[in-house]
Amino acid sequence: MSEATAILNAEESATRTAPPDPRLAGPASVLIIDDEVAIRDSLETLLTMEGFQVVLATDGPSGLDRLAQREFDLVLLDLALPGESGMDLLPKILEMTPGMPVIMITAFGTVSNVVEAIRAGAENFVQKPWDNEKLLADIRAAVARKRAEEEVVQLKRTLKQRYNFENIVGKSEPMLRMFDLVAQVAPSRSTVLIQGESGTGKELIAKALHANSPRRDKPFVPVNTGAVPSDLLESTLFGHVKGAFTSAIAAKKGLFEVANGGTLFLDEIGTMGMDMQAKILRVLQDRRFMHLGGTQEIQVDVRIIAATNVDLSTAVREGRFREDLFYRLNVICLELPPLRARRQDIPLLAAHFLKLYADENNTPVPSLAPEAMRILMDYEWPGNVRELENAIERAAVTTVGDTIGPEKLPPRVTGLPQEDRHRFEIDLKHPLPYYLKEATEAIERQYIIKALEKSRGNVGRCAELCGLSRRSISGKISQYEIDKYPFKST
Repeated sequence: MSEATAILNAEESATRTAPPDPRLAGPASVLIIDDEVAIRDSLETLLTMEGFQVVLATDGPSGLDRLAQREFDLVLLDLALPGESGMDLLPKILEMTPGMPVIMITAFGTVSNVVEAIRAGAENFVQKPWDNEKLLADIRAAVARKRAEEEVVQLKRTLKQRYNFENIVGKSEPMLRMFDLVAQVAPSRSTVLIQGESGTGKELIAKALHANSPRRDKPFVPVNTGAVPSDLLESTLFGHVKGAFTSAIAAKKGLFEVANGGTLFLDEIGTMGMDMQAKILRVLQDRRFMHLGGTQEIQVDVRIIAATNVDLSTAVREGRFREDLFYRLNVICLELPPLRARRQDIPLLAAHFLKLYADENNTPVPSLAPEAMRILMDYEWPGNVRELENAIERAAVTTVGDTIGPEKLPPRVTGLPQEDRHRFEIDLKHPLPYYLKEATEAIERQYIIKALEKSRGNVGRCAELCGLSRRSISGKISQYEIDKYPFKST
């Protein structure tokens, strides 16, 4: 068994058709804090029959004692407790157990208090008399979200401590094999070629290679060669002397010099022109180059990591990529799996992005409804992890409430009709910027479509018209589910 596999011991508890269910990952434990005997008994019977472990407390002090004694997955908290009320107890529970889902129990007529509790960090509320199925669904969703978040945290902590794989989330077999390969390859000086579809996380892997190498304290310099105009790429990489061209009013170092001692990451190298390919080949062979317009050779110690979503062997056969450069780059090749080949990671990635954008927008972390998770698991994800991140960000920002339903996922993912992007659900408990983002995206989408029409589907030209990089515009085309092919000339 490999080291990464032994450390992570990837469990098979993640289902391919539904979000993590407490009943599949071991019994979930629920603490009920309520002073009414009938309520406690009713909830205990209901939850026990559904496979939950239940612990009871009659008031605030005894509830805090139970929390101090053991871990729980969720707390059911009565709003109207004797002495210390549920509202008084809530901040103490959240301080003692950060991230603990707390569902408030309230009688009819106290909804305003519950709204205040939600703002204070409560997960949800249930009103007496409650609907058993809805209550169970809310509890399972909250527990599943908490467990998924904890798994992400633990996974990232383990990987970062052992391998420094920051921001890479995954426990599927393809990703475990990738972690092992990175750990083996990182300490060497060898050139690495990372191949994979757009959005699979090639730059994250490149950063992990650098972070686990002896060069970790030296610069990591990324450059998207496909986003830099061809007439500027040579100067960008190799620098220039004063007067080398009309606008060269001063000498400037290139990125090879900036990365000296460290790592230079050449992204989208498959788009590089043949002339520049020849110059890159020479640097790889001799570790020397000259400034544009210069006469003095400069020697550098740079490790090259290249990445492409193009099949370079096919490009070589078609005469679009130099064969000698291909073999120089292809010393060690890492093939990143597409997201559809690592579906076990989708719940983890979804939980990671939900928390990321909730923290960024200072909002509670929502959960995904079971049907929404099934849609995510079944979708093919042509844009891979980047497309999943965009879908989760969109859903998190536009959802009012604590559960994301299928209607909040992009139409391209759900197959549902395109919604009117100019209409939003407005709830004044959220600040205005919460909704301005959606309006901005609607305008941005229309602008990109116009630019694609004018550029006849040429992504590079579209990026120039929009004033964005090629990589950025490609991400937005994926984010907004824009099909660029109808715009291409025949």
